[in-house]
Amino acid sequence: MGDSSTVEPIRVLSEHVDRAEALRALVRMSRLLEHVSGQLSLAHYRVLAAVVDGDERASHVAARLALGKPTISASVDALCRRGLLVREQNMDDQRVVGLRLTPQGLATLENAETAMLGRFDAVLRHADDPDRTVDALAGLGAALDRLSAERLAGGRG
Repeated sequence: MGDSSTVEPIRVLSEHVDRAEALRALVRMSRLLEHVSGQLSLAHYRVLAAVVDGDERASHVAARLALGKPTISASVDALCRRGLLVREQNMDDQRVVGLRLTPQGLATLENAETAMLGRFDAVLRHADDPDRTVDALAGLGAALDRLSAERLAGGRG
């Protein structure tokens, strides 16, 4: 019994440290990406990327990004003022306002992504297994998409 009681806390601590290290790596990576994202903050990048991925309603963007409606409204307002995003009335439901990137918004998003992918690739060159790293991050993205779908289905979007 003495062995299992001493081994278990060490294993749990090790799992916590691994997860904390992964979390810290994500935070560090986001900072590196923000440095090269050009005219876009990461917050505005996330909004434009969500819209270009098909989330055309602000409430869907908010749910996908786990943001409150006031925060998403402020971001959408700022992006519209910069000419990167436009609001459009939904022809099927006049109560619904959709979001669409302008040509300038799409170009800004593409420029930011090109720069961020360059930085990402530079980091991946130092990874032990770049393909596994990309797969793991893509899996995390899929998990985040499932979480936001649950939020929308639960009526919180």
